[in-house]
Amino acid sequence: MSPVSILNVSSSRFILTGFPGLKVHYLWISIPFSSIYAMVFLGNCMVLHVIRTEPSLHQPMFYFLAILALTDLCMGLSTIYTVLGILWGIIREISLDSCIAQSYFIHGLSFMESSVLLAMAFDRYIAICNPLRYSSILTNDKIMKIGVAILCRSSLLIPPVIIRLKFLNYCHPHILSHSFCLHQDLIRMACSDILFNSIYGLALVISNLLLDAVLILISYIMILHAVLAIASRDERIKSLKTCVSHICAVSVFYIPIIGLTMVHRFGKHLSPLVHVLMGNIYILFPPLMNPIIYSIKTQQIRRRVQRLFYLKRM
Repeated sequence: MSPVSILNVSSSRFILTGFPGLKVHYLWISIPFSSIYAMVFLGNCMVLHVIRTEPSLHQPMFYFLAILALTDLCMGLSTIYTVLGILWGIIREISLDSCIAQSYFIHGLSFMESSVLLAMAFDRYIAICNPLRYSSILTNDKIMKIGVAILCRSSLLIPPVIIRLKFLNYCHPHILSHSFCLHQDLIRMACSDILFNSIYGLALVISNLLLDAVLILISYIMILHAVLAIASRDERIKSLKTCVSHICAVSVFYIPIIGLTMVHRFGKHLSPLVHVLMGNIYILFPPLMNPIIYSIKTQQIRRRVQRLFYLKRM
């Protein structure tokens, strides 16, 4: 075994993977990635600012959107140091403790985004299927309780599997598959018993991401059934238009997750560059696209953003 391999096996530091074969172009690659992170931060901060300062947006739908924007903002903050650090040549390795902390935030924020999308689907279901009771069902008190439930669900279920990573013995080469840390990447390098991590991790995915996806699908089946029962064609179209933004947000969240899962499961023969690209799409695509989707598709936000930029030009 070479000295480098011995160091990788015995140390508590892990090598981050940038873009294999493209190291000489890192400076150029950093330009679009820096732009994407800037758009993520500016876009989500703009959504939060608009919702906070516009009284007409103080409604359940937009409260959930604010939570979604805050989640996307935190996802960007949790990965910017390692992703841009590699491209700028600042870092190449990450300690075990930092890696575990980063994986906690990435997975926790993913579960949180899934929960928020489910809450938003419930909001659309109530608004379309039971509009007369909408304000009495989704009161500020209920919104706050849903928010606390989302936070608890996404932050308190993960620690058992994440904390155990600290006590595993990592005897395989410490080379991560991405420019950030994921739970499945760390257990791949462990030679300790990972049965608990595998079973508990699978249970988390099923009880969070998969269950949320199924419930969102069921809610839209019920919404579609209610919409088709409306006599007026114009009213049917108007009702469905209120769901377009949410359907787009669900798509940009779940499609990268499915793609990354397929690549990890069946793409072992693929180039490492494919794994890296899918990982970055999974991390950056939803936070980048959600502010764009809601700024374009939601009339109230679009008007407020246009007014904001118009005032700045005056």
